[in-house]
Formats: sequence, C-alpha cells, structure tokens
Amino acid sequence: MEFFATARIGTDASALKSQVTLESLPVFCASIDTVLEQAGDSGRIYCVWGEFAVNRETIRDGVRFTLPGCPNALAWTITASLSPEPDAVVIHCTINRRQHDPDFIETIEAFVDDWRQGLEAGLIQ
Repeated sequence: MEFFATARIGTDASALKSQVTLESLPVFCASIDTVLEQAGDSGRIYCVWGEFAVNRETIRDGVRFTLPGCPNALAWTITASLSPEPDAVVIHCTINRRQHDPDFIETIEAFVDDWRQGLEAGLIQ
C-alpha cells in the first residue's frame, strides 16, 4: 500500500538531505517520539508502533528511511518536487501489504500527515 502527502514549502534537495536526519526525526514527525540510539545513518527509534531499527539513506532529491525489522516493511521518502510543483515536498510511505487493518491504516495516514505538518511548520531552512 502507498500513502502520499505534499508539504507546501519551498526547499531543495540539499536542504532536505542536510536537515532531515535521524536525530531530527522527532522534530519533523510527531509520530516519532524519540531517537533511542544512532550510529551514522542507522539507529533505533521509538514511534507510534513501538521500538524499531531505522536506516537513513540519501536519494535523488531527498532522503529515504526504512524500518528493516518492521513486519510490514514500512519505508518512507521525503523528496523535493521539481515538477509540476516546484514549491512542494512529497512524503511517500509504503508497506508490503495490499490490505491491512483499518486502524493500522489510520496510524500510517496520521504518520504521513505528521510529516507534512512538521515540514510545513517552517523548520527547513
């Protein structure tokens, strides 16, 4: 399943790559409570679904995060949109299921919206 949101902010990929880091996850997303540990681009977080290992990688136009131990293979990207919306950042989240429990789907939708709200709060410079 895929989930999308668009944050209406004007920023570029280099700002996303430098500012959306493992340590800044709780700043940008209210669904992520804390970073429990970090070693480079890997660590452990506590979030709405519990405690998980998390990996970060830079990708074209932004960053990707994965929860490698998640039973749903949850992953999300934060990317600067170049076209057709140059003043937007796209949040794209996926899980490896075609269907899931409606309550769980609601938490993913809230997670993606928390990212939108955090980015729109003007924290990216």
